[in-house]
Amino acid sequence: MANSGPNWDGLLKWSLSHSDVASPSRLLSEEDRQWFMEAMQGHTIDLISRMKQISLIMKMPEQVLEAQGVTSNDLEGMLDELQEHVESIDFANDLHSIGGLVPLLSYLKNSNAKIRAKSADVLTTVVQNNPRSQQLVMEANAFEPLLTDFVSDPDIRLRTKALGAISCCLETDTGTALIRHNQPGITAFRLANGYAGLRDALVSGVLRFQRKALNLIHYLLQENNSDCKIFRDLGFPGLMIHLASNQDLKVREFALCGLLELAREESERNLDREDANLRQLLEERTRRIIAMSDEDLNAVREERELVDILWTMCYDEPSLLRERGLVYLPCDDELAPDVVRDRFEPPLRAWAARRHDETSEPPVPLLGPAR
Repeated sequence: MANSGPNWDGLLKWSLSHSDVASPSRLLSEEDRQWFMEAMQGHTIDLISRMKQISLIMKMPEQVLEAQGVTSNDLEGMLDELQEHVESIDFANDLHSIGGLVPLLSYLKNSNAKIRAKSADVLTTVVQNNPRSQQLVMEANAFEPLLTDFVSDPDIRLRTKALGAISCCLETDTGTALIRHNQPGITAFRLANGYAGLRDALVSGVLRFQRKALNLIHYLLQENNSDCKIFRDLGFPGLMIHLASNQDLKVREFALCGLLELAREESERNLDREDANLRQLLEERTRRIIAMSDEDLNAVREERELVDILWTMCYDEPSLLRERGLVYLPCDDELAPDVVRDRFEPPLRAWAARRHDETSEPPVPLLGPAR
């Protein structure tokens, strides 16, 4: 399939040969302009047609596909191709209009765990930083199969990918300080015992699963202060204290972020500041940071700040890191790190979402010239 597409190398060579760096205002001839528009328009038509073909295949019953000799590997390859197409935010939004979103969601219930996992993977790409597709997915009742896959499926790989899709549906960061959230989705997640699923993820021992769960926990604690009590009652503080000493840096950072959110509201006692395990954790992390080389100190910049803030907040005194001058180092950038940023945001998709939000003009149609 890769060889059936347009000749992008040829397009690039043509573009370079017809560009003049010294004269950026050089106009294309009408013949060249028409050729280029036809080439690009033909590519768009081909992709839309291909996505329609994939959508039709996804609608076929499993028995029919098996009778035609279609294997699970074939379906995985087809879903891989679809995922490449929906990397474009425009094509991701077109998936619903061409009839492909609903059959994709049905694949979340496929009898093959690999197909279910790959479908969740594609869905994650569709909704990543894409409020329009998030809305369409919610309207299509995708949360039910996603939550079922996340909470109860025996395949840990599928549970991890389902959690990734759920996280994208619940939140989106467009690259600004403003985080838009999906309150109906958060409510549905809570009612479906999603918090118990997050607790299971933390004790799974699977790093990727733990990272995604901790990332979502941090977000939920930020957006719903009233839920801090639920997390406390379910035993999350102890789990996060344990994970904050994990060998994986991202697991440690997100666990510390979660503990910090629990500690913010002192009156609710969501985090027991007298807990000997908490104090032992912060003292141990402080000792390890002090013993680090300059190179390692630079790598744990965010962790240094988190440990310092937590110590100061819990014990109302400067941390040993601050006394040693290790919270901010001369080699650090001028601005302090943002300890609550989403570390897994794909920059290109985030830029595309931001561009769509900021423009006040209607989008140019994918096919045909703008009117």
